[in-house]
Amino acid sequence: MATRLIDDVFDALDEQTDIVPGTGTLDIVIPSLAASLAAVHDQRRALEAQISTLLEAHSLHPVLTTMPGVGVRTAAVLLVTVSDGSGFASAAHLASYAGLAPTTRSSGTSIHGEHAPRGGNRQLKRAMFLSAFACMNADPASRTYYDRQRARGKTHTQALLPLAAILRDGTFYESRSPTVTLAA
Repeated sequence: MATRLIDDVFDALDEQTDIVPGTGTLDIVIPSLAASLAAVHDQRRALEAQISTLLEAHSLHPVLTTMPGVGVRTAAVLLVTVSDGSGFASAAHLASYAGLAPTTRSSGTSIHGEHAPRGGNRQLKRAMFLSAFACMNADPASRTYYDRQRARGKTHTQALLPLAAILRDGTFYESRSPTVTLAA
């Protein structure tokens, strides 16, 4: 992409009919910026390979990779943020730490139903949200579960609790075909 961008810039400069002061310096600046961008991409690929190697050596790697929507980046965020999940008494505690557990707002005698919390670990919350969205599109059973929960009046965040349970308990994800229930 960087090489194509450089070519596009120079093609546009060649088509110019008016000479703008400073145009000649682009012959120096653009290739330098492109080289810097290429170096950053090379560093990123090298870091991704190192992270992938470290991730494969972790004991929870097989558990995380069984879940649709969890790739190298998401798995790394989950492991860095919560380690093996043993520091949480239950999946609900992990969900609360991530900021996924609904909260009840109350003031005096007024109690306002469950709302999405504003706190929690933002990186973990984002990783779980992204993996849940990907999972819903990749796995029909997950989509059916989500739709059933929404039909019951549940919020989106409440559908993410099984992900927290899988991570904390070290259980493998098993895709099940959705069951259809017929109304009587």
